[in-house]
Amino acid sequence: QVQLVESGGGLVQAGGSLRLSCAASGSIFATNDMGWYRQAPGKQRELVAFITRDGVINYVDAVKSRFAISRDNAKNTMYLQMSSLKPEDTAVYYCRAITMNYWGIGTLVTVSS
Repeated sequence: QVQLVESGGGLVQAGGSLRLSCAASGSIFATNDMGWYRQAPGKQRELVAFITRDGVINYVDAVKSRFAISRDNAKNTMYLQMSSLKPEDTAVYYCRAITMNYWGIGTLVTVSS
């Protein structure tokens, strides 16, 4: 059974940093491009960043130069380092195994002004 478990969310002041982790079960990392998504209150879920199996990375414009995505295939874990956080980054952040379309249950990030 495939599981994706996010962790690292919490409450942080504007300008602060957080690191999210996504731990995956099984061999999912070896066969999947991976991504971080977020859903703010009252808004649709959106892609934040993705990283392919080959390490190709892309970010949505709103987080470029502030967020950094990475993956450790040996540990079956993906990360999202978030810096210079803004109140508009407040959302539930989800991990997704893109190729096989598996989702985690999300972790809440709240940025106070």
